[in-house]
Amino acid sequence: MGLVVCHGKAALDDCARSRYIRRHEEVGHTSNRQIQFPVACLMRPELTEAAKLLRSDRPEAVAEAIQLLQQTVYSFSMKLCGHPEDAEDTAQEVLVRSLPHLAKINDPKALAVWLYTVARNRCWRMRRRSVHAPRHTLSLDELMPDEAELGMLLRDATANPESRILEGEQNQLLHKAILAIPPQYRIVLVLHDMEDLNTEQTAQILNIQPGTVRVRLHRARLQVRKEMALLLESAPAAGPARKAPRKRSRKEAAAPGRPKECRELFANLSDYLDGKVTPRTCEEMRQHIEACPACIAFIRDLRQAIDRCRKLDVPCDPETSGRLRSLLTQEYLRMLGLQAPQKNSSIL
Repeated sequence: MGLVVCHGKAALDDCARSRYIRRHEEVGHTSNRQIQFPVACLMRPELTEAAKLLRSDRPEAVAEAIQLLQQTVYSFSMKLCGHPEDAEDTAQEVLVRSLPHLAKINDPKALAVWLYTVARNRCWRMRRRSVHAPRHTLSLDELMPDEAELGMLLRDATANPESRILEGEQNQLLHKAILAIPPQYRIVLVLHDMEDLNTEQTAQILNIQPGTVRVRLHRARLQVRKEMALLLESAPAAGPARKAPRKRSRKEAAAPGRPKECRELFANLSDYLDGKVTPRTCEEMRQHIEACPACIAFIRDLRQAIDRCRKLDVPCDPETSGRLRSLLTQEYLRMLGLQAPQKNSSIL
């Protein structure tokens, strides 16, 4: 899911966002104050391509579609569960259960909802933590930056702490940060920001209200930003490290700190970044942001965390996935009455 600067040319997914962009083209005019909005996607492009390939009668196309579906389910399971063995088992069970239905699903959106719903249920059953463990609720106040952290963000506005470590290590740290988020928040982050589903699709898969999706998504984004900062601070690397945010008690978090306008903006920041607030509210928030360097720094840091999540992918092990994919492809072709293709290392 790419990002665009609001200069009136962004292609967003509803009229409200389009109207907002046309009214606020000037947001990006000041250097270092560009506010970016995500280009709305409805799902991973791999699922759209897989649905297209499955409509073909060519065995090679079917094999490629199975490969795309397998990678999608495995990556989703790894982001949600974090255990390779569980992710492999989930991918196998989900795809085996899906084979009889794939030929009947022509709509990529329906395919996405089906796959993620079945995969979610399987992941929840495989959770290694007791189902009787208490649910952890993220307090919004605890996730807000304090004065010390905002000051650090302002000082480090031109620095990039991620440049201290290699990309592969960054991905490992990000995956660890995602897994540290409580499950009910993590799955919303994974579906919405990492699997490119919109609010309504995420709500349908999780059987919750869209408003609940928005609340959990914002808190998950704030939490992954904070967890990533903590991990970057402790990561061994050359050069100065950015000081991680100090964990605050609930009493400290509840104490007044930033002005009321800053606190209200932080509480609604995901809706603002996703273009989900009314034009009037957008205008009020924009005016405050442009006059508040600390808010600009925090928005930049949060947006970087969201961008990192959208770019993360967890590939299957080629050897293990290849054997399963070959069996799944042969079984699906048998159901269709087609002959399996000759083994090709690039596909199988």
